[in-house]
Amino acid sequence: MPNITQLLSDIQQEAESVSFPIDEPVYLAAGLKPTQPILYAGNLNSQLCFFARDLGKDEVHASQPLIGAAGKLVRSGLYRAITQEAPTKTTDLQVVLDRVLLTNTVPYKPPGNKAYSQAVKKRFRPFIERLLVLHWQGDKLITLGNEAFNWFTPYSEKGVLQEFFQRSDRYSNSIEVTVTAKDSTENLHKKSVTLMPLPHPSPLNQKYYSQFPQLLQERLTGIL
Repeated sequence: MPNITQLLSDIQQEAESVSFPIDEPVYLAAGLKPTQPILYAGNLNSQLCFFARDLGKDEVHASQPLIGAAGKLVRSGLYRAITQEAPTKTTDLQVVLDRVLLTNTVPYKPPGNKAYSQAVKKRFRPFIERLLVLHWQGDKLITLGNEAFNWFTPYSEKGVLQEFFQRSDRYSNSIEVTVTAKDSTENLHKKSVTLMPLPHPSPLNQKYYSQFPQLLQERLTGIL
């Protein structure tokens, strides 16, 4: 398996080459260098990956994705699916990281709560591709929200993912795409992954917030 430490180093080198929007005060408050990537949490050998938009304040302070309000909903659902028990306020949800990989479209926190521009996503895309294709050993991927799902548009024929996302059963059905990545010697690698979209579990997403736990359990059935 390629060296994940080298991938992290390459990301930081890219981040330091040309400036882009980073929520520096949050990093400094957490005692972190703003260009230090927070790429993933969990097990690279896991079958399942959760793919979200970008980091929040809680994620920076914990140095791992999906650990804020939305992340706790995801982790609680994972805990329930793995143990068949409901977590309590004192439950250590970190145990779910043995069974899943958590990552984002960009391994940095944007200022405020605004999504990164397409230009920034494009700039860091090759590194996320390397994570998913060369390092992660699984092939089932739950996207959280529109931005995360749309990140995979380049890996399907034009209009295919958009058409799928307009279906009423998009949160219960799945679609395959072939993600590509170049290694350090510019060799191209391909990997087929199954996308299983879910709405973003944010309290601001009033239409789906209350439905999210049930939708998540349905997605996890038969995977973990």
